[in-house]
Amino acid sequence: MVYSAVCRILLPLAWWGRMRVSGLDTVPVDGPLLVVPNHDSQMDPVVLGVALRRRRMLRFLARANLWKIRGLGPVLRAMRQIPIERGAGDRAALDQAVQALADGEAVCVFPEGKLSRGERLRARSGLARLREAVPQSRVVLAAISGTTDYVRFPRRPRAAIELFAPPAGADTPQELLDVLRERVPPAPAGRRP
Repeated sequence: MVYSAVCRILLPLAWWGRMRVSGLDTVPVDGPLLVVPNHDSQMDPVVLGVALRRRRMLRFLARANLWKIRGLGPVLRAMRQIPIERGAGDRAALDQAVQALADGEAVCVFPEGKLSRGERLRARSGLARLREAVPQSRVVLAAISGTTDYVRFPRRPRAAIELFAPPAGADTPQELLDVLRERVPPAPAGRRP
């Protein structure tokens, strides 16, 4: 399977980033699952996919222009990722994610919809639509930190992923994002943040 092969190829990035993962037992091995992480770095989906590789294959809702990058588009397609046109109310992409959930797959959606660039952003509506369409989906939050340091070579980053169930009362996308941001404040990316 292409997904497994790509994760294996990316394992050195987890090693280089001294990646630590906690709460892996909160991720169910089957059934519809929504993984909801914060998004400060382009490395977030990479480390999250590698961290969960033995537990679940993730189908990311990712910005559609990634499929236009020479060589990357075919790989993303083979990995069964879901392209979404940001800010366009892309119904087809959301329908594809709903179908994946209905089929018992794991879908990863960044509630911010884009990189935070060190600022607090509001949650987008896609997550709410997915939860409404497939209410039996389990939700696991993923607080990702340290990934903005990958670009600060030669200094080695310390990436960490904390997986946990949402607390009682945190139901809306904004409440879920607020819970994540209490654990991991927005971090600016780049060589000199």
